[in-house]
Amino acid sequence: MAKTNVYDMSGKVVGEIELNDAVFGIEPNTAVMHEAVKNYLANQRQGTQSTLTRAEVRGGGRKPWRQKGTGRARQGSTRAPQWIHGGIALGPKPRDYGYHMNKKSRQLAIKSALSAKAAAGNIMVIENLDLSEVKTKNFVKFLSDVGAAGKSLVVTPEVRRNVVLSARNIPGVRTTISSIISVYDILRADKFIVDKAAVAKIEEVYA
Repeated sequence: MAKTNVYDMSGKVVGEIELNDAVFGIEPNTAVMHEAVKNYLANQRQGTQSTLTRAEVRGGGRKPWRQKGTGRARQGSTRAPQWIHGGIALGPKPRDYGYHMNKKSRQLAIKSALSAKAAAGNIMVIENLDLSEVKTKNFVKFLSDVGAAGKSLVVTPEVRRNVVLSARNIPGVRTTISSIISVYDILRADKFIVDKAAVAKIEEVYA
């Protein structure tokens, strides 16, 4: 098993932890990671775009002119698609873009993403990742002390209110809990900052 340092909130090394090779040491599968990212983004789409069909627009109940004898093309309604203010033919309607990815592929994608981060040395394990108060300034200092000034994903074993509220206004920083980490969030972050207790929970689920 690979070992990595454990840091405190001030950035000092306070110990070591062994990372399970079944989770953090596999050969990353780029194809399944790509599929997981596509799946995540598709599931985020709201699909609320909508246009009015000729049955939904207001008006147009009367035939605009008689069928024959005018020399003009026959028309049944002023709300047909070819008319100004008419309904839209074949326009978008609300739909669900989400689809399901099977469990084994999803787990492989998570392990591949974590292993890629570990291989690049971009995983930082923190002894007790928490704050005594809601203070963005203190969280910015913590990120600076541990050398994570860019995009970061901060993972805790459960929702820690002070961490979430302190980090939410920092550009490029996301917080989550170990049970709902996503491949997209892992890959978009430069640093994967994880509480020591969250590491155990991740290994318990994916090992």
